[in-house]
Amino acid sequence: MSSTITLPRNKSLVLADLLPGTLVRDVLLVVGAAGFVGVLAQISIHLSFTPVPITGQTLGVLLAGTALGWKRGAAAMVLYGVAGLAGLPWFAGHSSGYVGASFGYIIGFVLCSALCGYLAERGADRAVLKSVPAMIAGEIVMYGTGVLWLGAYLHVGLAKAIALGLTPFLAGDAIKAAVAAVLLPGAWRLSRGAGSR
Repeated sequence: MSSTITLPRNKSLVLADLLPGTLVRDVLLVVGAAGFVGVLAQISIHLSFTPVPITGQTLGVLLAGTALGWKRGAAAMVLYGVAGLAGLPWFAGHSSGYVGASFGYIIGFVLCSALCGYLAERGADRAVLKSVPAMIAGEIVMYGTGVLWLGAYLHVGLAKAIALGLTPFLAGDAIKAAVAAVLLPGAWRLSRGAGSR
């Protein structure tokens, strides 16, 4: 006897909605996503010419927002930021507290995750061609916030802030966005395959 799982076609659903449960599930997903970003933050390379390190965080933020939806994704990044500010050493390089020049990116994580989740709730996570623009939009919001904060913190103009806080990261984050843009539609395909068994 085989059981069949029917997956809903509702575009407002995100991958997290395929898991059973409600409040407990959501709390675990939010905590898990914050922890995932904290782990990826430890993949950190400090560059001599900028106070902003290269990290794996961006990939985690894109995946968290898109897989969880805007509310849970934003909540996960708020938890990540608040716990780090409170002393949990899970910012880049095991740092915590107010991280100065890089703090704008942490604020940007919340906005990026919310935007990617919002777009995923409208079906942008189901196909690569829709997923890529969603990831790029999220990164634009994240970097916009981070670069503006960096410029204000360092008292430098926009061109210098872009040179320090955006340009060195473009290639790496293009790869991270591409990975996220492929993983999410791939996960949907796997879930549909599991649902047809």
